[in-house]
Amino acid sequence: MAENTSVGSNFIQNEINDDLKNGYYPEGVHTRFPPEPNGYLHIGHAKSICLNFGLAKNNGGICNLRFDDTNPVKEDVEYVDSIQEDIKWLGFSWDDRMFFASDYFGKLYDYAVELIKKGLAYVDDLTAEEIRSYRGTLTEPGKESPYRNRSVEENLELFQKMKAGEFGDGEKVLRAKIDMAAPNIVMRDPVIYRIAHVSHHRTGDEWCIYPMYDFAHPLSDAIEEITHSVCTLEFEDHRPFYDWLLDALGFKVGARPRQIEFARLNLTNTVTSKRKLRQLVEEGYVSGWDDPRMPTISGLRRRGYTPNSLRTFCEEIGVAKANSLVDVAMLEHCVRDDLNKNADRIMAVLHPLKVVITNYPEGQKEFMVADNNPNTSAHRYVPFFRELYIEQEDFMEDAPKKFFRLKPEGEVRLKHGYIIKCEEVIKDEAGNVVELHCTYDPESKTGGATANRKVKGTIHWVSAEDAIEAEVRLYDYLIETDENGEVPADFLAAVNKKSLEVVEHALIEPSASFTAVGTHYQFLRTGYFVVDKDTTPEKLVFNRVVGLKDSWAKAKKG
Repeated sequence: MAENTSVGSNFIQNEINDDLKNGYYPEGVHTRFPPEPNGYLHIGHAKSICLNFGLAKNNGGICNLRFDDTNPVKEDVEYVDSIQEDIKWLGFSWDDRMFFASDYFGKLYDYAVELIKKGLAYVDDLTAEEIRSYRGTLTEPGKESPYRNRSVEENLELFQKMKAGEFGDGEKVLRAKIDMAAPNIVMRDPVIYRIAHVSHHRTGDEWCIYPMYDFAHPLSDAIEEITHSVCTLEFEDHRPFYDWLLDALGFKVGARPRQIEFARLNLTNTVTSKRKLRQLVEEGYVSGWDDPRMPTISGLRRRGYTPNSLRTFCEEIGVAKANSLVDVAMLEHCVRDDLNKNADRIMAVLHPLKVVITNYPEGQKEFMVADNNPNTSAHRYVPFFRELYIEQEDFMEDAPKKFFRLKPEGEVRLKHGYIIKCEEVIKDEAGNVVELHCTYDPESKTGGATANRKVKGTIHWVSAEDAIEAEVRLYDYLIETDENGEVPADFLAAVNKKSLEVVEHALIEPSASFTAVGTHYQFLRTGYFVVDKDTTPEKLVFNRVVGLKDSWAKAKKG
């Protein structure tokens, strides 16, 4: 197979190129994405998905989806379904190659028996706590279990009894027999099977012993003829056991899988621990795994992030060997850039202030021509009426000199429409501004005699008669972090209580009515928004995806 030199090359691709040059893997590159079905996937998994499927595609190979379902205590069909949905949404396909570690439970048991027969595994009666105490430390060797030197025959008999359900949970385990003085603690006789009288979501009650991840993973890779087993950096210390196991069972170098580690994604202002995300869900800090504040793929999808923006982000951050912290502004830049090209523009007023144009004919209505998107020639018609709504913040009674929006005796241009002048401010009994009376310049619209008359401010608006009401949800970071964007150890204490603001009575121009869930818009001068799944025929609901300000783009230019 020819060496791949495509754009997006990285150190893993370079190692694949070397393997192919050396004549390894003549059948071609074969990768896999191996999630555990014990929670929803997050932005870190998106990086792994893009990497594994991308490496396969770039090398003319194939990529499997394999669920490492070896711990039935935490697994659920709900997670299996959500993972498939996430991968498809990102734009990748495993074709007919979806597998489960549970598909191989019989073979894995046979491999364990083979290790016992070779004198490389034994049944241990120590408790989990005792095993930990016997393991030693980084500076002190471990201590051998008193059961380590059982005969092959005794170990085979005990392991068969474990499988038959004759022992209780935690009563016995099967351990690899390697070296209790190994510098790498992982190699100090790791546990490879444990007893768990728990029903499995696929195999039911067929098994009461289950392989450990470190045992099932390399053997599942080998069974599927994976060539490059790409995983995150925390598995680097486990690679010696990965290789030891394949050596012990006779899988030959150059034909068997090769584990390569890369740095996991750490993102500022973001929790990327599945355990912590589960805690946020189960303890009610968020509404669910797809809460738009969650960094899960389903949460990002509901928030309004696009598949293309996530793929672009994963490509731009690259693949590194060392852990680092990526600025979340870079992720926001990617979705902002994508939506800037593809989202239609509309006008929306989140905090309405009424404007009456006193010299505009009563009962008259006209339609202003407005571009849908600067990148296309499509346009829409926006109704204009004597009574309008503008944003409260676009008017200031005691305005400073450089305030270029509406103020008493001041002029602004209404986007796509006329120039208006504020003539009178109406207040309620408490002194709050509730209404503005303005006049308009009839010739200031496009094509009019004063169309090119310059005013310094342009503001958006909606027609009072035609605007539709909507609920708009404004999101901030879920976790309050330090100045470096790092999540504190006590992350629950750092949950941002103001991470969601709900605007219940926003007003949207009528072109957005009857729009489909998942449709994106740029609210002019406000940000990018998406129609949420809570939308009904009676109520339109929007989520803010991201604001207009792009700090990452500015940083790159600097």
